[in-house]
Amino acid sequence: MLLVSEPILGDEEKAALAAVVDDGWITMGDRVRRLEQAFAQAHGQPDAVAVSSCTAGLHLALAALGLGPGDEVLVPSMTFVATANSVLHVGATPVFVDIEELDLPLMSLSDAAAKRTGRTRAVILVHYAGYLPDRERWRAFAQAHGLILIEDAAHAAGVTGAGAIGDAAVFSFYGNKNMTTAEGGMVTARDPATLERIRLLRAHGMTSGTQQRLTGHASGYDVTALGFNYRMDEFRAAIGLVQLARLPAWNAKRQALAARYRRSLERGGLERGGSGIVLPFPEPRPSANHIMPVLLPADADRTRVMQALRARDIQTSVHYAPVHRFTLYRERCPGVSLPLTEEFARRTLSLPLHPRMDDGDVDAVTRALAQALVQARPVPCEETPP
Repeated sequence: MLLVSEPILGDEEKAALAAVVDDGWITMGDRVRRLEQAFAQAHGQPDAVAVSSCTAGLHLALAALGLGPGDEVLVPSMTFVATANSVLHVGATPVFVDIEELDLPLMSLSDAAAKRTGRTRAVILVHYAGYLPDRERWRAFAQAHGLILIEDAAHAAGVTGAGAIGDAAVFSFYGNKNMTTAEGGMVTARDPATLERIRLLRAHGMTSGTQQRLTGHASGYDVTALGFNYRMDEFRAAIGLVQLARLPAWNAKRQALAARYRRSLERGGLERGGSGIVLPFPEPRPSANHIMPVLLPADADRTRVMQALRARDIQTSVHYAPVHRFTLYRERCPGVSLPLTEEFARRTLSLPLHPRMDDGDVDAVTRALAQALVQARPVPCEETPP
């Protein structure tokens, strides 16, 4: 089965895990700190804070930046549900914003401006599929209205410019991401004081850690804030250090595969004028190419397409079901209508994209997709004879 995503784990990761076992220190320690520093350097940031998940990082960023009850946060609905959930976790209210266009499924600046109120305090920008939004336009919007910008950069590890748009940025190391620690994430912030607040809240609001006390760097600790247990352990950090070193090569491979997909789909007549498939992000922009979404023809039966591809041992997925349509958010945020997001969600399909693939895999997926679309084409109604 050709999977949508597949982590690359091997002897280096095994050796890194064994070294943690041999050292005997398995909770948050030196490896976590080295991963923070290396990740920050790779993204042009002075420092970073490793956390247990991207969701935890989003919660910490919102909390550290002072978001809470009575505040509204502009969020896209074309995202994983954690983006909106993190807003609820601090007691604030998510306000859902439509995407720019069907071929540009990033948050719409014009719709965000229309939905801004006197209670709006922040915007969470999601780097969908690993593509970065327009930094200058969003910074100008935030500055004009005194808004906090937070980057949900779960898809964007390793991209130049990720982390340089918002007041804070949060990355994911989940198992399907461009680099993985199985579970885990990383937070960066523009203001060093904000990052230190995130570091404090990560571990119960304690002023020192267990390793600091063991090594004599601290004799005790105080608790100065109501924090959380969002720490990363040494096992995950050890894997992360190996994965981070290979991330540039993996991202370059993803970029080449995504370009191959575009050429292959165009050669097969599937893109735009052929079968009606739309390829998002037609204009070049920085991206980690985390997923390869395509937009199926408006009349295609997506379930039948996915079944036909699975019959050829090709896995596909959907990124994402619109968050505002989930029961939780229909009840909390009733009456939300996002026409472009809803149409994109109805037609989108994610094709396999990961560094284990080669050009032959891409061409095979493209051929199978063409055949699947023929099979899933609606059967025309027969005319009744007079």
